[in-house]
Amino acid sequence: MTARVPGSKSITNRALLLAAAATGITRLRAPLVSDDTLAFRTALTGLGVRITETGDAWEVTGTGRGPVAADAGVGAGAADAGAAAGARVWCADAGTAARFLPPFAATGKGRFVFDGTDQLRARPLRPLADALTALGAEVATGPGGALPLTVTADGLTGGDITLDSSFSSQYLTGLLLSAPLMSAPLTVRARSLVSRPYVDMTLALMHHFGALTEDHVDGAITVHPGGYTAADLTVEPDASTASYFFAAAAVTGRRVTVPGLGTGSSQGDLGFVEVLRRTGAEVEITESATTVTGRPDGRLTGGFDVDMGNISDTFMTLAAIAPLADGPVTVHGIGHARLKESDRIGAVARNLRALGIHTEEGPERITIHPGAPRPAEIACHRDHRIAMAFSVLGLRTGGITLDDPACVAKTFPGFHDELRRLFPGAATPQGI
Repeated sequence: MTARVPGSKSITNRALLLAAAATGITRLRAPLVSDDTLAFRTALTGLGVRITETGDAWEVTGTGRGPVAADAGVGAGAADAGAAAGARVWCADAGTAARFLPPFAATGKGRFVFDGTDQLRARPLRPLADALTALGAEVATGPGGALPLTVTADGLTGGDITLDSSFSSQYLTGLLLSAPLMSAPLTVRARSLVSRPYVDMTLALMHHFGALTEDHVDGAITVHPGGYTAADLTVEPDASTASYFFAAAAVTGRRVTVPGLGTGSSQGDLGFVEVLRRTGAEVEITESATTVTGRPDGRLTGGFDVDMGNISDTFMTLAAIAPLADGPVTVHGIGHARLKESDRIGAVARNLRALGIHTEEGPERITIHPGAPRPAEIACHRDHRIAMAFSVLGLRTGGITLDDPACVAKTFPGFHDELRRLFPGAATPQGI
């Protein structure tokens, strides 16, 4: 079976910003169309970037510079085409918008206020705010160092900073993406960096748009000024989303292929299939596709520990199906997952317990013991990944209900339909 997995959210939003900052017109083919990417796109248009749809592509007319607020007080230039329509930028639920766009604004001129939903306001921004302040921007945050965040900008000169990256790699990515728009090199030393593969993806995309960077032996990264040049890009399927279909193959004993996601992928979350290999699934990765085949009886091998710190968006996929394994499964290295759309460790543990599964948790780990899940309602916490992960368990367990099935629209509005198409004879969660 071939799964129809939409484009990568991580690549789509990074490429949108890079195209916006570049000189020229970029054509992004097969971008992800979801709540998060549409929020990011809308925020960019509010910053004066022109984005149009042509068939299955988005054409981005880059400004070649940071945004200029309409009230920047720079004379007639403030009212020119490409000036931001206003100082307020709505990020909705999109964490990437809240973390990638303030540095972009700081390389421009004017006053910009970034805000979002209560869910996004609960996510920390202090390390990014402190870094922008150290680089010369005037920054004010809301209570607890979170949104709303106000940036008063007059360009950034670069420099050498140390950044706390123990909560998220997105702070580092946000700075790196906008560094070529600074007037001097930026060197960032990321302390306690989590999710390094996402940073590698960022650097690869920056190089695609012409940026010059250096990796130092001590882990620091230097980005040189010079801006970006428009460069067309086809967005590959989302590896995090693909994890649900790969896991579904493992628990149903079927074979699922995701084309366009192969050995050349820049997405670290493709590494999830190696975790599935430990459960006994057969995995094949070629240049053009990845295929997972489950055992005929859907049996999973357990009794192992695995560090999923670098692929933490997929730990819930494993945790949700772990009760079906023949031994306990412990996932560790995922403490930063408590600061995502929800406290993902706590939320997954509570849902598993509601299903009657013996589950233990610590600050940065979760252990799931084998068991027969009983019917229960899954509390999604408006978190798309919780809804999708437990939907996979629902293929083997009847009576699972999602309290918020529509939250999958954040990254894959058609998820439930695609799951039904691929597994028409299997149980599916109620309430969808």
